[in-house]
Amino acid sequence: MKIVIAPDSFKGSLTAKDAAASIAKGFSEVFPDAEIVQLPIADGGEGTTETLTEVTAGQLNWVMVAGPFGDAVDACWGLLGNSETAVVEVASACGLDMLDCNERNPMLASSYGLGELILAGLNQGVRHFIVGLGGSACNDGGAGMLQALGVRLLDAKGGELAKGGCNLSALSCIDTSTLDIRLQNVNFEVACDVDNPLIGEQGASVVFGPQKGADAQMVAELDANLEHFAKIIHQTTGKDVARTHGAGAAGGLGAAFLAFLNAELKSGIDIVLDALHFEGHLENADLVITGEGRIDSQSLYGKAPIGIAKRAKKHQCPVFVIAGSVDGDVGLIKAQGIDSVFSVVSEHISLSDALAEPFKNLELTSRKVAQGWLQGLNS
Repeated sequence: MKIVIAPDSFKGSLTAKDAAASIAKGFSEVFPDAEIVQLPIADGGEGTTETLTEVTAGQLNWVMVAGPFGDAVDACWGLLGNSETAVVEVASACGLDMLDCNERNPMLASSYGLGELILAGLNQGVRHFIVGLGGSACNDGGAGMLQALGVRLLDAKGGELAKGGCNLSALSCIDTSTLDIRLQNVNFEVACDVDNPLIGEQGASVVFGPQKGADAQMVAELDANLEHFAKIIHQTTGKDVARTHGAGAAGGLGAAFLAFLNAELKSGIDIVLDALHFEGHLENADLVITGEGRIDSQSLYGKAPIGIAKRAKKHQCPVFVIAGSVDGDVGLIKAQGIDSVFSVVSEHISLSDALAEPFKNLELTSRKVAQGWLQGLNS
C-alpha cells in the first residue's frame, strides 16, 4: 500500500508541512504498514518559497530589499535542493499583507524589491527562477522591478522616472541597454493563476486596484498610466502586452515579465508539481490525499486540489480531499477528478473548535477517512 499525502497549507492554522504530518498520522494508525509519502505543496501563492525549499532540501536566504514604499525590509528567497533553481515571491518584497489597510497606496507602491530578490539569486549563479505573483501591493506594471534589474525608464528630459504607478504617465523612453546582461541566459517560470489583461475593465487597475487602496479616481489614473506604459513597451520591444492574458497579474508584473524577461506564465500549482517531480511519486500509488483550509467555488480555478487531481488521474489513482471546511456544490469539485471530499468542520466539530486544535482535529478527521476507505476496500 502506497499513499501520497500532498496538502496545501490550511491558511491561518497549519502550514502545508504540518497538515501533511497530521493527515499522515491519522492514516498510519489505520494503515501501519503502508508506505506514506508526505509531500507538502503550494499553488504559487504565499508560502511557495518556504514549501518548495523545504521539500527539496534547499536553503532559505534572507536579504534586505526595498519594501513597497522604499523602506528596507527583510525578504527571503529560496535556493532549491538542485542548487540551480531559485524561488522568489512578490509578497516577500512588496506584499499587500505588509501594509495596514490605511497604508495601502498603489499610486506609490513599487515592485523594486522583487527585482532586488532576483538580483540576489543571480549573484548566487542561479539561472532558473520560479516566481510567485500572488499578494502584491503595487500597480506599477513591473516598472520598479525592471529598474532594479538595470532598465532605465526615462521622462522627456532624460531623467529617471520616480517609482510608483502614478509616475508612468511621464514615461517617454525605455532604455534596455543597461539591463543586467546575465538575464540573457535566465529562464523564468511565473506562477500566474489569473488571466486578466493589463488594462481595461478586466485589467490590473480596475479589478485589483481597489483592494490595494485605490479609489475610483486612482483606478482611472492607474489604468491610463498602464495603457501609456504598454504603448512605450510596444514601441521599444514590438510586444503588445496591453490585452495579453495574464499581463495584469500582480499589478501588471505579468506584462513586465512577458515583455522584457521572456518569461512563461503558467499555473502556479503546475509549476510547483513539476518542480517536485510529483508524477514520479504517483507511480504505484494507491491513493492521493490533498487538502487546504477551505474548499469552495474558487477551488475550481487553478487551486492545488484540482491540479493534483489532474495529475493523479493520469495514473488512475483515486484522490481524496480533506479540507478545513467545505462550502458550495461538492459535485462541481468531484467533477474535476476528485473522488471524495471531507471536512474537518462538521456537525460534531465547529469552526472555532477546529481552529482551536487544528493538528489534532485534522488528524482525527483523517483517521475517520482512513477507516472509511479501509471498510470500502474490504467490502
